[in-house]
Amino acid sequence: MTDDTTRPDRDPSSTPDFSMVMASAVHDMKNSLGMLLHSLDELREELSPSVTQSPRFNTLRYEAERVHSDLVQLLGLYRLDQSNLSAHIEEHYVPDYLEAQLARHVPLLDGRGIDYEIAAEAVSGFFDADLLTGVLNDTLNNAIRYTHKQIRISNREEDGYLVLQVADDGNGYPSSMLSATPDTAAPIDFTSGSTRLGLYFANAVAHLHREGGRSGFVHLYNGGPLGGGVFEIHLP
Repeated sequence: MTDDTTRPDRDPSSTPDFSMVMASAVHDMKNSLGMLLHSLDELREELSPSVTQSPRFNTLRYEAERVHSDLVQLLGLYRLDQSNLSAHIEEHYVPDYLEAQLARHVPLLDGRGIDYEIAAEAVSGFFDADLLTGVLNDTLNNAIRYTHKQIRISNREEDGYLVLQVADDGNGYPSSMLSATPDTAAPIDFTSGSTRLGLYFANAVAHLHREGGRSGFVHLYNGGPLGGGVFEIHLP
């Protein structure tokens, strides 16, 4: 047996940064789930409606999409913590952009029998499409989970901001969520399982959009065009 005192000290520089290791693992898992989601959508085209419209098949698709969205947000927040996340602002035609965001959810919406519509004003906006896609995917996932029968995605211009809205006809946001500060990470709700990670990420993305001393923000409320929960992100 070798005496421990004779072993050379381990070089601290050889120890990997655990946060970097975790970020790399999350990135790999995100890519694998992306491939799984693509395969599920291909299977939907091949299988009979009795299978693809079953609650179990749609739950599988929904949960995979939800975890994929969570992993995207975790990577974004890791980069934000490392001061390595910035918004690359480009001009986008908003109706086309919203249609593309909704399109990836159409198989699940159809499978669950949820009606959906886009009420888009014909305007262009300046934003980071990739970051905003992460926000809208998570918002649409939540709307699919909590709506009764209908989802509406829209845009408008208000006080110099581009406002993107996702509304549903569900029971609305709980009062605790409406009163929460969106830029503060909330404790986990062990009753519902909610971490509010999506709201925290959305607000972080909104703040990265700045123009003329103004920055973006997120607004949640109940009521709106369908009577349920309403998510809005305002971008200057």
